Amino acid sequence: MRLLFDENLSPQLVRRLADVFPGSVHVRDCGLASGADGAVWRHAREQGFVIVSKDEDFRHLSFLEGAPPKVVGIELGNCSTDLIEQLLRKRQVEMARFAADPAAAFLRLP
Repeated sequence: MRLLFDENLSPQLVRRLADVFPGSVHVRDCGLASGADGAVWRHAREQGFVIVSKDEDFRHLSFLEGAPPKVVGIELGNCSTDLIEQLLRKRQVEMARFAADPAAAFLRLP
């Protein structure tokens, strides 16, 4: 599973999680920094990424549009990159099941 990290998450997550989510990128690396949500959505759909974001807009898009792309919503509030990395490592099996489920569009990670 390849993740597309939204601009509200650190670009460092790509490198730090490369061992468990190879091929992942940050929106900055795709020329989508400060890009409209629709552009990020289309890029993720066309390139087969799962969007990871703290932005509620992607949650709404996932309910309106459905998958693809799938969306993982991080609901930790203001926290460190270390905490987000730990959360994604801890929940990687759950995320893999979510990615494999054709009916699933949004996964909330509290």
